[in-house]
Order: sequence, then structure tokens, then C-alpha cells
Amino acid sequence: MTEKISNTLRESSVARWTALILLASTMFFAYMFIDVLAPLSTMLEQSLKWTPDTFGSVAGSEYFLNVFAFFLIFAGIILDKMGVRFTAVLSATVMVVGASIKLYGISDAFNNGGFGYEFLSSFWPSFPASAKMASIGFAIFGCGVEMAGVTVSKGIVKWFKGKEMALAMGLEMAIARLGVFAVFRLSPIMAEHGGVSMSVGVGTLLLLIGLLSFSVYFFMDRTLERQDASARDQADPEEEFKISDLKAIFTSKTFMIVAGLCVLFYSAIFPFQKFATGMLESRLNMSTSEASGLFSFFPVGAMVLTPLLGWFIDNKGKAGTMLMLGSLLVVICHLIFALTPAASFTFSVALSAIILLGISFSLVPAALWPSVPKLVDNRVLGSAYSIIFWIQNIGLMLTPMLIGWALKVSNPGVADGIAAGEALKYNYTVPMLIFACLGVVAFFLAIWLKAEDKKKGYGIELPNVKK
Repeated sequence: MTEKISNTLRESSVARWTALILLASTMFFAYMFIDVLAPLSTMLEQSLKWTPDTFGSVAGSEYFLNVFAFFLIFAGIILDKMGVRFTAVLSATVMVVGASIKLYGISDAFNNGGFGYEFLSSFWPSFPASAKMASIGFAIFGCGVEMAGVTVSKGIVKWFKGKEMALAMGLEMAIARLGVFAVFRLSPIMAEHGGVSMSVGVGTLLLLIGLLSFSVYFFMDRTLERQDASARDQADPEEEFKISDLKAIFTSKTFMIVAGLCVLFYSAIFPFQKFATGMLESRLNMSTSEASGLFSFFPVGAMVLTPLLGWFIDNKGKAGTMLMLGSLLVVICHLIFALTPAASFTFSVALSAIILLGISFSLVPAALWPSVPKLVDNRVLGSAYSIIFWIQNIGLMLTPMLIGWALKVSNPGVADGIAAGEALKYNYTVPMLIFACLGVVAFFLAIWLKAEDKKKGYGIELPNVKK
């Protein structure tokens, strides 16, 4: 009888990988929506009068509620209390609602005097009403997408712990990165034919498909949970999650090192994606489509390498070493963008730096996320992931605002000239140096983490697969 119960869906490779596909497909659509406006900064500056600091503020608004309303902390508690399947469907629903509001904010229906336009135009005139409405929608979407990220991470641990966990996480991230590649390729094309609203509209429609995918996963997860409940009835019951358990997470030095490394590394990556197209346009005198197409090669390296690195970590280990190398590569990449003289900054140089960034973006996520279960108990794993995401969101909210401000201040008069129709270009040296500095600090935190692991034996450098 015991053997029969132990043969849960988790033991079926077909069921495990099907669950992964359902979880990853929604994150593919979510990552497309996150960066749907990233290749269109120049177009937004011309059509909706969004200056660089406006664009940076809208980009940072994705994380506002997660940070200041502590939504991500509550999301982790909801996940640990209510489970993966409930939280998955809830997160996808919130994403669709937020995306719909953002779509309305940049649409002609709103900007031609639609509901809310007059009110949002009545205050803070330097920040357009379209940007305010888009920010509201993006902030709501951000609650959903970050909740989904936490949920997918715990869902993968649930299905793959003791098996191909790092490989599964690597594949999920690869599929999500494919969404970045797709949106940098497709968003400018759609915008050229139907305006910015078409790009955002298609992204919103894809999120509805993601909601359907999470709904199918709901039934698979319910079956697995019933099987696990039957197995637990024959074993010692697992201690339930308590709010007081959060104290142990916040007071863990090693956990906070991981969280700090995460926020610094991702702040050097995701906000850069928002400004990369504009930077390439300025440095290489490219059109929006050409610059976006060039940068679309960035996630390709992550798509290919992350699953392979996940397999390596599962079977060979060395996650701490990969964190150090990945942090170092992001510094090198941003210094190339910042310091290469104009005469030497060619298409090949830019492509080489982008490939380096893609390798970096393979190494760190592949090593980081499978290491978290080694630092905390399973009953608080959802909260642990949510706390990391919350700390990460602080950086992801503030960094685009800082970069947008730095870009405008270091280029006096350029924004006004572009708004007036002049063919001016921004100098991105200062923003790129800021990104490089974030990578430097992340590198030193990776060294510290490896030292802590060696001293306390968390097993971060050890393989995940138990033989």
C-alpha cells in the first residue's frame, strides 16, 4: 500500500515536465508584457511626450505596490497558506487586470479624453496623464507577475525536489527569456503597423492565454496534493507554516547576502533592458527596429545556456562559483558600453557585449534560485522567495528612475530638443557606469556568500541530485 501511494504524479517524468511547461508558458507571456514598451522609448517620446525620466518612472512603477504596500510579503504568506494552485490562478488574474489598465492608459480612447483623463491631467503636469494611468496598470500587473514568479519557483521545487530541480528551473528561465527575445523582435514591428497600443494589446491577449495555462495546472496540482496528503498520513506530519517563521528568514545572514546579490545583479539587468534599445540607437545611429533586433540576441545566450548550467549544477554543483563569474561578466559588459570610444564602438563590439551579458544572465539565475531551498525550510520556502523578490523589487523600482534621471541630467537640453523634432542623441556613459557599479558590489557579495557556504556547509557548491 505504501509503495502505491508513493508513486505520485511527481514520479512520472511526463507529468513533471508537463507541469513545468504549463508554469513556464505563463511566465513566457508575462516576460513579453514586462518589456513590451522597452524597445519603444523613442516612439513614446515622440507620440506621448514621455521624456527619459517619465519612461524610467513608468518602468519602475511595476514594483511600486510590491515594495511600499508590501504586497510581495503578503504574496509569500498567501502562497505558503493557500498553496501553489490557488496562488497561480490569482496571480494570472491580477496580471490580466493590470495589463488591461496599462493598455487603456496608452490608448487613443484614454488620451482623447476618456474616463479618468481629465482627473489625471489636473495634477503633476510634467508627468503625462497617459504615464500616470499606465503606471497604475503596470503597478497592478507587477503584483501579479512577481506573485507568479514566487509561485512558479515553489511549484518547481514541489515537483522536482530531489530530482532535476536546477535543470527544471533553468528550462523555465530559458522559456521566460524566449519571451524577452520575442518581444524585442515583435514589439517594434507591431508598433510600426498599429501603434504602441497594438503591441500592448497583443501582450494583454497573451496574458489571457497564460491564465488559461495556470488554470490547467490547477487540476494537476490538486491531484498531486491529494496524493501527497495520503502519503503524509502514513508518515510524520510536517510542521505548518507560522508567521513567526519569517523572523528566522530575516535574521539569516547568508539568506540576506543572497537577497542582496539578487537585487544588485537584477538591477544591473532588467532596468538596462528598458534603456538598451535607446542606447544602441544613440551609439550606433540605428533605427528602433534595428537596435531592438540587435538587443534581442541578449536572451538567446540565456535560453541556450541556463538549462545546461542547471543540469551541471544538479549533477556537479559549483553554484557559488557561477554566481561570482556571472557578476563579473555583467561588470565587463556595462564597462564596454560605457567606456568604448565612439570610433571603436561598432556593431561587432556591441554584439559581443550583449553576448557577454547573456552568458552572465545564464550563470547567476541558474545558480541563485536552486540554492535558496538549501538555506530555508520547505514550509517557509514561498515566503523566502517572496522576501527575495520584495528586496529585488526595491532595486528594480528605483534603478530605472535613477537611470532615467541620470540620463536626462547628464544630457541637458536633449529631451527638449527631441520633443521639438531635432535629431539629437543621448550620451549613455553615466547610466552605464551606474549599471557597472551595481555589478561590482554583486561580485563582492558572491565572494562573501561562497566564504559563508564553506564555513557553514549549506551545500551551495554541492550537486542537487541525490544519488
